[in-house]
Amino acid sequence: MKIEVLNKGHQPLPQYATEQSAGMDLRANIDAPITLQPMERRLIPTGLHIALPAGYEAQVRPRSGLALKKGITVLNSPGTIDADYRGEVGVLLINLSQEPFVVNDGERIAQMVIARHEQGEFVEVEMLSETERGEGGYGHTGVK
Repeated sequence: MKIEVLNKGHQPLPQYATEQSAGMDLRANIDAPITLQPMERRLIPTGLHIALPAGYEAQVRPRSGLALKKGITVLNSPGTIDADYRGEVGVLLINLSQEPFVVNDGERIAQMVIARHEQGEFVEVEMLSETERGEGGYGHTGVK
């Protein structure tokens, strides 16, 4: 699938690391390092503007290495970029560690996954069909 991209930054375009990769790394596009203090969140620019085909979204997700090693994650994970959005792709990072974390220009800060989606239409009814699970909520499945 071809995705139109306008790169207003100075980083290379995202690319897949391997032939089987689901996500492309997004890089910080900043003029100076940004220090995230513990529990601080910041919107980090990427310089990228994209035009997705109708019926697709881009999901911005954490990088597992940053989460495991540094406690850095994407706050609204996964963040959704809609097909009709044309603004800059930003990554909302949060530092969940107890140490300051420095985001440097060009650093791989998140990954972006392109996914197909459907739009649903709600139809009001008087009653829903019965299932084995019924109204069992969080943690219900697998409990006897």
